[in-house]
Amino acid sequence: MWTSTALPHLALGLAAVSGTLAASYDTIPEIEAFGQHFFYTNNGSQFYLKGVAYQENFNANGSNNANTKYTDPLADASKCSRDIPFMKEIFTNVIRVYAIDPTQNHDDCMEQLASNDIYVIADLGEPGTSIDSNDPSWNVGLYTRYTAVVDSLSKYKNVIGFFAGNEVVSAQNQTASAAFVKAAVRDTKAYIKQMKYRTTLGVGYATADVPSRDELAHYFACLPESGTDTSIDFWGYNVYSWCGDSNYQTSSYGERVDFFQDYPVPVFFAEYGCIEGVEGGPTHRPFTEVAVLYGNMTNVFSGGIVYEWFYSENQYGLVQVDGNSVSPYPDFTSLKSQLAKVTPSITQSSAYKPLNTAPACPSVGGTTWAAVASPLPPAVNPQLCSCEAATFQCNVASNDEDSYAAAFNFICGVDGGKYCGGIARNATTGDYGAIGGCSPKQQLGFVANQYYMDSSAKQSACDFNGVASTQSPTTTAGCEALLSAAGTAGTGSVPSPTGQQGTAVAGTAAASSSSQGAAAGTMGTSAFFNYGKAYFVAYVITALVSGVGMFVL
Repeated sequence: MWTSTALPHLALGLAAVSGTLAASYDTIPEIEAFGQHFFYTNNGSQFYLKGVAYQENFNANGSNNANTKYTDPLADASKCSRDIPFMKEIFTNVIRVYAIDPTQNHDDCMEQLASNDIYVIADLGEPGTSIDSNDPSWNVGLYTRYTAVVDSLSKYKNVIGFFAGNEVVSAQNQTASAAFVKAAVRDTKAYIKQMKYRTTLGVGYATADVPSRDELAHYFACLPESGTDTSIDFWGYNVYSWCGDSNYQTSSYGERVDFFQDYPVPVFFAEYGCIEGVEGGPTHRPFTEVAVLYGNMTNVFSGGIVYEWFYSENQYGLVQVDGNSVSPYPDFTSLKSQLAKVTPSITQSSAYKPLNTAPACPSVGGTTWAAVASPLPPAVNPQLCSCEAATFQCNVASNDEDSYAAAFNFICGVDGGKYCGGIARNATTGDYGAIGGCSPKQQLGFVANQYYMDSSAKQSACDFNGVASTQSPTTTAGCEALLSAAGTAGTGSVPSPTGQQGTAVAGTAAASSSSQGAAAGTMGTSAFFNYGKAYFVAYVITALVSGVGMFVL
């Protein structure tokens, strides 16, 4: 391992060396997904990802702990100027970031990246605000977080797009959660369109190499609902099957090429670089898969993103960083050497005619797949949740979510769950309530009010051991149509929200580049709602993964 102090801030980037004007994030050519490939929009040349995962001290599989801190990799200009020169040594043209703080100003880092012809793919979640594999939902907190990231990064033309989920399905009994990620894809794409952001911004999903990978790939690319765009725009594949000096057959790369031959959107390795069984240890990865990935796989795959830049406790990492010093490991040199040799064939968009079409959706059955293709979870509408809460005559008085379980269990256990259809979310049967995307407090308020009104509004029917109390209802202007669409039982269909739903407040001095769960200081609690550990579904709804029925009585 050799050490070098980071080079000065790259004002013009490598383009200046060749005498051409460096790009900025306003002028860099956009990358678009067209058929099975990516292309530069300015000249139609094919784009192959030669990337690296760039997030310090972060578990890429995510965390549901709202207290988990993360460092926004695009918010510190000095770190970007320290690392980018080394990234260019390994021919980097894209980085993947797993969590950014949408209240931060990212202009400087994004400008530095653009001036060095480096693009970005950003995950939409953050620790504590991501779709839970075992208790999935698509809710106001997630929607606000996702749209805030879109708002924050949409102006940068070197942003290729976003991942709506990363390895959410990592076990066979978690396939029902795919429905909620697909709903997130649908609503994020609709939001981009509604806000008139760039049409080249894509939304995809990154999957682990799991037994259900084939069903997942078909599910996210299929189009079961006419007139609604629910398909991903690109497919990321986190694959670690090529270890050391493996080969095309042993690694199953050949099987993956055969499977995706007819896939309708671009496919790439969203993570790769196995450390298992590597001679010399984890920092000596030979990266012999590079020649294959950018060789005989290019008809189907669009390159890949190496995991990862920063060396950490998991023993992955191309460099060791200490202050302003960057020390590459031997696998940095191996990757550099391998990438220097590749010359993937380039297709021009003008000569390319996409022929692949959307696959059939997988069917629910057995132990392999538990998410019905249609309907998907309903669109989240934050205004509906506020409107409903204002009309309650019996509402939740406590903010302690840990105290909600007994009330949920009691109310949803009455008459076969007659009061709880509005909060249902069963991905296996496709039964969803319009209120299911609201906060736990709002959902409990909804079912408590249903029970109270059906009990002749008796005072004793609105207590639940002090959790709830009566209030005077109000109806806010603009609520009537939403309330009518949801229906008294909360089982109706509500339209998607309109207008900006995220934050897009980059540049606030109060924000810190080290964030804890939701961005602190500048985000209100209503914006990023990190659901507590006692969220009621853990108590009353099991059909998300088992399909055996809705309520545990």
